[in-house]
Amino acid sequence: MKTTPDIILGIDPGTLVMGYGLISVSKNSVSLVEMGVLQLAKQHDHAERLKLIFQKMESLIKNHKPVAVAIEAPFFGKNVQSMLKLGRAQGVAIAASMMHGLAAVEYAPRKIKQSITGRGNATKEQVWQMLQHTLKFEEDPRFMDATDAVAVALCHHYQGKYEKLGDDTIKITAKKKKTSWESFITANPGRVK
Repeated sequence: MKTTPDIILGIDPGTLVMGYGLISVSKNSVSLVEMGVLQLAKQHDHAERLKLIFQKMESLIKNHKPVAVAIEAPFFGKNVQSMLKLGRAQGVAIAASMMHGLAAVEYAPRKIKQSITGRGNATKEQVWQMLQHTLKFEEDPRFMDATDAVAVALCHHYQGKYEKLGDDTIKITAKKKKTSWESFITANPGRVK
């Protein structure tokens, strides 16, 4: 019987500020392990920023040994150069995860907000307040990128069940929804006339 909690690493990728958040999930509870940001704005070389993102991911994975990595998918913007740089930052985070046998599952910002607050158009402040309530922490983050990353990790937890298959791989099994008439009839025989 498993007694140690699972750790989920959430990432809010960025080339100026990368948010990260780790939650601990056990059978009956979810709690905050750590959240923070990697500040990259002082580095003028984009390649150096990518290297720092990779190193931070390596450090987080080695120190906390997460069973899953969840990452916020980039939203579509008008500035092509910014989107390209953000995609590179996300790619480096995914590559670092894969180096440790962890697949990085992506979630759209709207899906994350919906999962945490029940509303896909919630503000960052509303997400942060719901996280404080759910995970029972008091501190106010300096950067919302950190709480965004915690939200990504919690969203991943809410989306399904993940389990270790071996030393390196994770299987994610989504919670099944009844989507066909056959499954509805099977589940509700008394409602059929």
